[in-house]
Amino acid sequence: MRSRFFVWMPLPPEKMKIVILDAYTANPGDLSWDGLKALGEVEVYDRTSPSEVLSRAEGAEALLVNKVKITREVIESLPSLRYIGVLATGYNVVDLDAAKEHGIVVTNVPAYSTMSVAQMVFAHILNITNSVAHYSAEVDSGRWASSKDFCFYDSGLTELDGKTMGVVGLGNIGMAVARIGMALGMNVMAFSRKTEVELRELGIQKASTYEELFSASDILSLHCPLTYDTHHLVNAERLSLMRPGAILINTGRGPLVDEQALADALSAGRIAGAALDVLGDEPPGQENPLVSLPNCYITPHIAWATVEARERLIKIVADNIKAFIMGKPVNVVNV
Repeated sequence: MRSRFFVWMPLPPEKMKIVILDAYTANPGDLSWDGLKALGEVEVYDRTSPSEVLSRAEGAEALLVNKVKITREVIESLPSLRYIGVLATGYNVVDLDAAKEHGIVVTNVPAYSTMSVAQMVFAHILNITNSVAHYSAEVDSGRWASSKDFCFYDSGLTELDGKTMGVVGLGNIGMAVARIGMALGMNVMAFSRKTEVELRELGIQKASTYEELFSASDILSLHCPLTYDTHHLVNAERLSLMRPGAILINTGRGPLVDEQALADALSAGRIAGAALDVLGDEPPGQENPLVSLPNCYITPHIAWATVEARERLIKIVADNIKAFIMGKPVNVVNV
């Protein structure tokens, strides 16, 4: 077994073998890996199944992954491995304990998609409150052309000014969402580890419990990490506390929401709508209770995927490896 303690030594770039196991979502071909190729020999695989991981990673000193799982078994089967870089902020796909025991540095990419995700939050909010997709489809079907009036509307339009926006988690994305909400005239309330005084200085009201936040929010947006305590944070009991016209937004992690409980609440009209960019299983199976609901709007985990965010991601990935090569690793998550 390798050392249980990190020994970070500079590594000549020409000797480093870098393998990207699932490159496609970060770069389907519209961006460049040249920044990485300047640091060593790079092998790029669009997708890698569990059965292919060991053969493709053989001899690699650096592995880059997004959703491919790097288990203890994988780590112990790769004696050359010194570095694992996660092409995302979340790093639960890597067995951090095993990596640390074997002296392997694990890094992530924080804060690269903050504004892209915040933008998607409000794309969903505005789609629901202004019925954007609905009216575009109605125009395409000819309803405006056949209208007796200069306009037509058959569903309510909602103004955000004065409404209460609840935010769970005030990290980089949660704060960006809160700022945009306030810019639109919304009152923002948050469940956060920040103190009441800190939040008051930001113009945000502190919720002391989840129940208080769910009860007060016209729109509730989730931006907390997925932990044992936050798994199914949104459940039947808390959904029952929400206002009939309330909207739930989840661009965080799918398992924050009990999907069956949300489907039941939407079907019964206990809340007005939901917008999700993440689900418990991705892609979803046919049995997912939310996919066919007319008041549930689902995008395929793309809030992070603007060109600008992906460019930042790839640059930070290269910077992380360069720092590791120089013996001064950054964004390390398994210290």
